Amino acid sequence: MLWIFLAIVVLLVVATFLIFRVQDLSHFDGNEWAVNEVTPHPAHDEVLSRLKEMGRASKGLKGKARLAAVRQHFDRLGAEAEIESELRPCTLPKGEWVIAPGVNTQRRVLYIHGGAWSVGSPTSHRAVTNRFSQVANAAVFAVDYRLMPEHRFMDGIIDCREAYTWLLHHGPEGESEAEFMVVAGDSAGGSHTLSLIAWLRDSGLRQADAAVALSPSTDLTLTAPSNRDNIRSDAMLGPIFGGLSKVPLPVIWWGTLAAFRLSPTNPVASPLRGNLANLPPTLIHASTTEMLLDNASRYAAKAKAEGSPVELHTWQNMVHVWQIFTPLLPQAEEAFEDIARFLERVEARSD
Repeated sequence: MLWIFLAIVVLLVVATFLIFRVQDLSHFDGNEWAVNEVTPHPAHDEVLSRLKEMGRASKGLKGKARLAAVRQHFDRLGAEAEIESELRPCTLPKGEWVIAPGVNTQRRVLYIHGGAWSVGSPTSHRAVTNRFSQVANAAVFAVDYRLMPEHRFMDGIIDCREAYTWLLHHGPEGESEAEFMVVAGDSAGGSHTLSLIAWLRDSGLRQADAAVALSPSTDLTLTAPSNRDNIRSDAMLGPIFGGLSKVPLPVIWWGTLAAFRLSPTNPVASPLRGNLANLPPTLIHASTTEMLLDNASRYAAKAKAEGSPVELHTWQNMVHVWQIFTPLLPQAEEAFEDIARFLERVEARSD
């Protein structure tokens, strides 16, 4: 029986190597990026309190009940946000227009919300899309893409692609050509953002004028050091995903393949592992203490090495996707001011 067990182990090891072929990208570590120093502020404690409240909302629940509770909590936070923008629902493609007063609606932003591809909605991220409309002087379309586990991962990808191509020719008032296009997203939506701009390049469609990714997931192989080193310092993702540090990476890869129906090395799910040449100007934000820090820094380093214009700006000790806590958190406002300056630079270079 021992030889049968050993044969199975050998077959699994060989199959893992042949199927996943995880390339070592550690040579992209160690780059120095712009760091925004942060002075402690009372709002930081309020943010941490809200994160604990999210954990309590699903405490004791399992499966579908837990997922439903987390989704409801996320949406409630967004619904309670004080915004100035007009909201217009859209059914095809499914989503929500967010239009700040006086903006140019021929300037458009496709916003792709985060939430681990299973949580979040246009409602949950209204604080973000409201500010994005203001700083970009644009109409924002928050796409309500299909979520896992009810739908396949690729269903969400398809929804984002279709929403972008629709936005090129449609605004809040109907058919009209877009003058300026931005793709933006956070966390899982940041992954979709980076995947989308690569797909646009390969498809020969009109590329976005700029992209913005907030604390993006870029690599589902979880091989970057911060995925494990920053578990304790990441107040949002640490409690949720920290347990994965005890699971061998090959087991995680097989689990990802089963859940996503894609290899974790597939660039559609892990944009870092694709071709990063000839991409539009891209701004990435990340916190120095979040688990996805090295995912962001590796993407920025690889994109720059392949000739694409990318900027990575980091903030000290911020929670994952701290921008969602605008206007409560001063650093969230700083982040949107940084986005405004980035878009101004992009337009200045294109003139």
